[in-house]
Amino acid sequence: MARKAKVAGEARFTPKKAKNAVAVAKVLGPAVIPVVAPYAVRAAGAARELYDRYQARKLGVAVDQLAAYTGRGAALHARIAGLAEGCRDLEKAAKATAADKSFAQESLGTLEQLAATVRAAERMPSARRKSAHRAVAGELERLEGQLLHRLGI
Repeated sequence: MARKAKVAGEARFTPKKAKNAVAVAKVLGPAVIPVVAPYAVRAAGAARELYDRYQARKLGVAVDQLAAYTGRGAALHARIAGLAEGCRDLEKAAKATAADKSFAQESLGTLEQLAATVRAAERMPSARRKSAHRAVAGELERLEGQLLHRLGI
């Protein structure tokens, strides 16, 4: 039986090489860890901050509000909160008509129901949860369109 030819650049990891690597780690580890650890901690903190900013931007909320929107329905909860804020602004606007104020009140009630639906969907099986989320997203699109129309945008 012929031995396979050694491929150029292939390094075979043997038990002797492993033993030598462990010995080097035992010697260098105590000297390197105190130097590297602060940089590793800072790098981990910076990575977490970047990820939090990314998530907040994706949801359309401030970084300090990110903890309020968790779970699979986080994006829907953020949209609901933003739309509710827009309805409250419409209701308080100086140029708002009685119809605008009525729309804002009705929309706030609908948004409360949608928020309850999203919270309930968190405990549903995957297929039902996705179906509920699609229904909520469709209703939010309809309300957002009406709100933007009433705001003149």
